[in-house]
Amino acid sequence: MADISEIDLEQERKEILNAYKGLLRASRNYRDREDTKIIRKAFDIAMEAHSDMRRKSGEPYIYHPISVARICCEEMGLGTTSIVAALLHDTVEDTHITLNDIEEQFGVKVRDIIDGLTKIPEVFDDNISLQAENFRKLILTISDDLRVTFIKMADRLHNMRTLESMRPDKRLKICSETEFLYAPLAHRLGFNSIKTEFEDIIFKYKEPVIYQQIEQKLEKTKEVRNRFIRHFTNPIRIRLENENIDFSIKARTKSIPSIFKKIQNKHVTFDEIYDIFAIRIIVDVPIEDEKPACWKIYSIVTDFYQPNPDRLRDWISIPKANGYESLHTTVMSPSGKWVEVQIRTKRMDEVAEMGYAAHWKYKENSPQDNTFDRWVGEVRDLLENSESNALDFIDEFKLNLFSDEIFIFTPTGDLRVLPKGSTTLDFAFDIHTDIGLSCIGAKVNGKLMPLSHELQSGDQVDIIRSKQQKPKEDWLKFVATARAKAKIKAALKEELKAIASDGKEILQRKLRQVKVDWTSENIQILEKFYGVPGATDFYYQIAKGKIDLSKIRQLEIENHHFLPYKKSAPKEHQKTLMQDIITQVDSKKDTIIIGEDFKEFEYKLANCCSPIPGDEVFGFITATDGIKIHRTNCPNATQLMSNYAYRILKATWQSSRVKERLTALVISGIDDIGIVNNITKVITEVHGVNMKSISFETEDGLFTGKIELYVFDTEQLESLILKFEQIEGVRQVTRI
Repeated sequence: MADISEIDLEQERKEILNAYKGLLRASRNYRDREDTKIIRKAFDIAMEAHSDMRRKSGEPYIYHPISVARICCEEMGLGTTSIVAALLHDTVEDTHITLNDIEEQFGVKVRDIIDGLTKIPEVFDDNISLQAENFRKLILTISDDLRVTFIKMADRLHNMRTLESMRPDKRLKICSETEFLYAPLAHRLGFNSIKTEFEDIIFKYKEPVIYQQIEQKLEKTKEVRNRFIRHFTNPIRIRLENENIDFSIKARTKSIPSIFKKIQNKHVTFDEIYDIFAIRIIVDVPIEDEKPACWKIYSIVTDFYQPNPDRLRDWISIPKANGYESLHTTVMSPSGKWVEVQIRTKRMDEVAEMGYAAHWKYKENSPQDNTFDRWVGEVRDLLENSESNALDFIDEFKLNLFSDEIFIFTPTGDLRVLPKGSTTLDFAFDIHTDIGLSCIGAKVNGKLMPLSHELQSGDQVDIIRSKQQKPKEDWLKFVATARAKAKIKAALKEELKAIASDGKEILQRKLRQVKVDWTSENIQILEKFYGVPGATDFYYQIAKGKIDLSKIRQLEIENHHFLPYKKSAPKEHQKTLMQDIITQVDSKKDTIIIGEDFKEFEYKLANCCSPIPGDEVFGFITATDGIKIHRTNCPNATQLMSNYAYRILKATWQSSRVKERLTALVISGIDDIGIVNNITKVITEVHGVNMKSISFETEDGLFTGKIELYVFDTEQLESLILKFEQIEGVRQVTRI
């Protein structure tokens, strides 16, 4: 009788081969017979190398590289080189295979891609500088071989899809990192569907209750929605067929995070959102006929349905900076509902869904092929000017990842695309670094405006320059682009070095007067004596006259050397405090039970999110203020979990009610006689909850009220919210 484990392994092998066949089916449009042989060779090597490895879920590890390779070809449109690199992407780091082995079998290109991927380990480790440096390495690859970034994106997408098998705290960390960098990067690289999926999975694990509620509502209304879409598109479909236009029509439902964002921002209910779905009409025409074909379809749609002139978006004439091209209009349906219609060509749709992987395919013919190349150029600029602090670099890089765009014209009519919120100074740096550094103002639409003037789409800008102008520190406060920030910082650094050089000469003369040798030991003693860290800053302050060099005589001199000067540094204690906590706790095993002592360390509830018992929480080790307890959906949580994973601690509430906690609610609705009385009655009579403050404002028959009150836990708070929602006239209750 055969051994059960053997039967299981045999079954597993069949399933792995099926997964591989699925990869071949997905890549059939990208490979010939020779490509198939290379892919098979890569699969066999990966299969053998990972044969003894399993993922957290218990399944064989080989499923991961197969899935990543499939995402690369099926969802990104990448070719054989990328498929091979994806299959082998973990072999060099995790197995006996070397980069030389890869080069020998598959050539230099595959070796370079895998080398790039190996240099970017997963970022959920416990060290802040390593974490930020890994992000920096990922960005470095953008200006090298884009396929490294594409495969890394596919790798992260598969990890996100399999988060279920991870520990809850690990899940939140990975979600935070993805939200911090990968989702914005997917947006900038034009991977719209991947960006949307990232956001969806993040929301699913960060806000599970809200996610489930919206998901159920979408499922309930699905049949009604489909029926409406059929009736709406039917006359358009018939006309397009009669015109012999090669087209397809899709309906796209809004993502759950987008629906929730709309509910919050617009203060509406689920039923009041009119654009839960959009109709997409895709036409297949040669590239030279794209624009007229899209406008023809727009004309047909508006023959049947009345368009909203304020909701027309023409991204065909002026594409977005990430290459997105489409014509969007919102029309009124016969039932009185607004419907968004997106019109685009097959090429535009591929670029929208698969980003710049599809962009390369059409690059030779596309008139819009310079937007991404220009952005890559900006990334290179940023890399050249970036300082050693990896975290600052990431923050600056992120500035331009997720911003909306405005379109600005030069005096000669050339078009420049800038992030929303850009100023005249941003525009000057966008044209040329020298123009930015010598800019003193601008004429915007013929009117004189300062450097800090925020530009609007359609403005025509003429920069005014002066040879006497020099960059200033406060410029950094009102520029919005990473490029301008980097150039200003680089110029300030150069200026600081020049001034510091003068300070250095002044100090050298002074040391000759007091007969002290110029040595690094003597300079360090002086830095300590004056309390200035770093030689450049020290020389700069001397040149600016901020340091009284006559005090040098207070130091003891022996044989042309200062005797060591000892001065207690007040900041040392603060650093030690944080270090003490980190060295004495185990971030993986230790849990703070709120209400009990935690290893003699003090902890406080964070003011930014005011957690109460019942909230999902975590502990964060601060630099100077012990441990702070934050809610997992705190506005600062993503930044903390992503950048400072090694300072995160698990936390939970005591099972018994500890004490009342302060929280705040915003209530809005229709202003009516007695509404305030009914609200206060619920607080005082029904629940006996202590109220700290209450304020109401009314405008045009609507009211908004803010109430601060003390509650024991989320259960009591939810019960209170339910009571408020039952009051006639109340439309929405939100916790802040």
